[in-house]
Amino acid sequence: MKYYLIAGERSGDFHASNLMRQLQQQDSAADLRFWGGDLMQAAGGTMVHHYQEMAIMGFWEAATSLLKFRGYLKECQRDMLEYKPDVVILVDYAGFNMRVAKFAKEQGIKVFYYISPKIWAWNQGRVHKVKALVDRMFVILPFEEEFYQRFGYKVDYIGNPTADAVADHPAAPDFYQRNNLDPQKQIIAVLPGSRKQEIEEMLYEMVAILPPFLNYQFIVAGVDNLDPNYYAHFERNNVRILFNQTYDLLAHATAALVTSGTATLETALFGVPQVVCYRTSAVTYAISKALIKVRYISLVNLIADREVVKELIQGEFNSRNLVTELKKITADEEFIAQQKAGYAELREKLGRNNAAAKAAKLMVGYLSQK
Repeated sequence: MKYYLIAGERSGDFHASNLMRQLQQQDSAADLRFWGGDLMQAAGGTMVHHYQEMAIMGFWEAATSLLKFRGYLKECQRDMLEYKPDVVILVDYAGFNMRVAKFAKEQGIKVFYYISPKIWAWNQGRVHKVKALVDRMFVILPFEEEFYQRFGYKVDYIGNPTADAVADHPAAPDFYQRNNLDPQKQIIAVLPGSRKQEIEEMLYEMVAILPPFLNYQFIVAGVDNLDPNYYAHFERNNVRILFNQTYDLLAHATAALVTSGTATLETALFGVPQVVCYRTSAVTYAISKALIKVRYISLVNLIADREVVKELIQGEFNSRNLVTELKKITADEEFIAQQKAGYAELREKLGRNNAAAKAAKLMVGYLSQK
């Protein structure tokens, strides 16, 4: 069968690439075409556009890029009509993908959604649109199944692919030596995000708090979808940038400063005490605050349904608070133990499900029923 996948950011590229490999296991004649990134390209198939060209965050930023988005949407529609897929598989990235879903539905093309858009967080009324446009929804957070059930929409909970990825990650005993790190200093991991807008909002503040922590080395998780030279002005004594080694970094870190997103869950699953950080434009924040229906922004707290990790959001994200909270997760043994106990509850809730394989098997099964 012919599969058309769309992932609009780095985490989506990662999860979609694993799904693509599993689809090829289930369907040996699978023909894959996609909008995504390097990992999806490595999995096989034909790339139409790289997600880096579409990586816009926030309401204000999206509004100012409206013409660009419309152009991509028109191109996607033309490409789908020419390709004639059996199914469109959308991966998160709701702003673009829900428009694609509407078009696909109008053309009589099956629509599957892998990793639900976060409609439970704000504007929950969008669930009715999802019900109308999406033939099958595959969710990865335990509370999402119950959320959709409240609206009479049956979805497939497939487990969490991030939990699978962390559990499958092999240890790297030569991490310090390979990267010429100081073996006498423990590591504070800094995960500022994968989009330039995120990094510019977060990283200056994150690396400005060095003086109280000179006994540690700060290691920033860089991503190769950005020019390495972009990171150069963040490097200084006691601050290093390492590219594409996030899991190895977390496996060796003592503590972490993490921009809200999938990385907060990854950090928790590695058992690393963390402070969750988030700041965006004033306009985006004002709109978000008015619309958001959940108490937390980090996946860790959302899944636990309580505060396991401290969230420093917008005005609270400043050097003074960062120093205070980082001291807690590096020196306060009782605080660290409480956070790690919360992590243990999180792992139990998520379990181990081989999510991508389960999703691929279900998808091929549903498509074969036609």
